[in-house]
Amino acid sequence: MNISRTDGTAARKRPTARRVAQVLLITVIVALLVAGWRHGFSLEALKDSRRALLALNAASPLSFAAAFFGVYVVAVAISLPVAELMTVAAGALFGLLEGTVLVSFASTLGATLAMLNSRFLFRSWVRRHAGEHLRRMERGVARDGAFYLFSLRLVPAIPFFLVDLLAGLMPIKVRTFWWVSQLGMLPATLAYVGAGTQLRRVTSLSGLLSPTLIGSFALLAILPWLARILLRWLRRRRVYRG
Repeated sequence: MNISRTDGTAARKRPTARRVAQVLLITVIVALLVAGWRHGFSLEALKDSRRALLALNAASPLSFAAAFFGVYVVAVAISLPVAELMTVAAGALFGLLEGTVLVSFASTLGATLAMLNSRFLFRSWVRRHAGEHLRRMERGVARDGAFYLFSLRLVPAIPFFLVDLLAGLMPIKVRTFWWVSQLGMLPATLAYVGAGTQLRRVTSLSGLLSPTLIGSFALLAILPWLARILLRWLRRRRVYRG
């Protein structure tokens, strides 16, 4: 009798805890959106404040880098549409090497947290609104597994935040999602950080990825399938020889 009461209480607490986490997360998203709107978080604002930010970085490099890393992780984890601008900012403030390292790990950690939010907090909401995107990704993951996710990461025409949310509904292990995202997002990260090192020449975020660069990413996205076909062919040859 006591066991059933305990189980009933635990069952009631789980939905309550999930609801509290959802409300807190939505509150953080709204607060950050309002703050960004008030302070004009844009490419022009970044150019105007670059000199002041560089002074802060010079005064306390470790603290500034840690703060940038934390803000980036939170922004990606709650799917705010500022990752591209922050990646450009990393190039402008930290340079190509340090900026790429910071963004690569911050974006991967944030994406993993966004995937976990989708899996455990907003699963029903994402499934209800994903529509054809979800069905397409389910077919792709069922057919090609991590190769499909890797190709989605390589092609920047597909919003990364959407991949994060949909991946939360897929039977993908967290560690697999992590390393695939780390590798797959690296080319686009290099492109945006590199553009940030030449911030004065950047006039629009949409113009950073040229058709040639997008074509190169698409070619990289095909490579996993080509490697898979080659492996299958080699295995068949080995079986036939046997």
